[in-house]
Amino acid sequence: MMSKSWISRLGAPLTAFVLTVVPSVPPAHAVEDARKVSVVSFGLFGDQGVFKSEATGAAQVVASRFGNGPINVQYNSKRGGGATIEALAMSLQVAAKGMDAENDVLFLILTSHGSTAGLAVKAGRRTQTLTPSNLADMLARTGVRHKVVVISACYSGVFIPRLANPDMLVITAADADHPSFGCRDKAKWTYFGDAFFNVALRGAKGLKDAFVVARALVQKRELREHFERSSPQMAGGANVQPLLIARP
Repeated sequence: MMSKSWISRLGAPLTAFVLTVVPSVPPAHAVEDARKVSVVSFGLFGDQGVFKSEATGAAQVVASRFGNGPINVQYNSKRGGGATIEALAMSLQVAAKGMDAENDVLFLILTSHGSTAGLAVKAGRRTQTLTPSNLADMLARTGVRHKVVVISACYSGVFIPRLANPDMLVITAADADHPSFGCRDKAKWTYFGDAFFNVALRGAKGLKDAFVVARALVQKRELREHFERSSPQMAGGANVQPLLIARP
């Protein structure tokens, strides 16, 4: 997300919280939803509450549309936190252990500030950068075949070359050369998060349809507010998209 001063504030303390729940599945879906969709959602930067709100809200929307597996939400705040790179790697491993590696789907959501180097992680006095190589390695170590990764951050398109393939669908709020917008402290969603999770995904039958709607909404809002286009991206996932048909 666009923030001119986040690098200078990396020393501020923040807080991490963990929310791990198993969403209930109505009996009518018990047989129909044999494929498990496990959701891991991290709000990585604590200075703006929007990342906490978006990580939590996005996980809930994805679970309600596709999920019958566990949800793991972690986020940082200004008072402290544990939503670190190490915690993310551990959470992905824990999720993978409860999954059928060939048939289930691992759905990862990351929201933070971004740069051409990767995603900013701010947890207490500790600062890190989650790079495309870092993320590619930890996802490979899960052993789960089918994965979806949605990254809501400036320059998040830098992750696509390392992640996207037929078994991994990658959706980003921006391309590799542009910022995205909407990271105000008290906001509930970023521009992309609102368009994709809060609006489009609630009614779409699948991720591609949701992305097309969200991209149009983001472009319209950026034009109206005189921002340069962030150019959200979607790549890979030919083998994943047919597995994720949203519930009515």
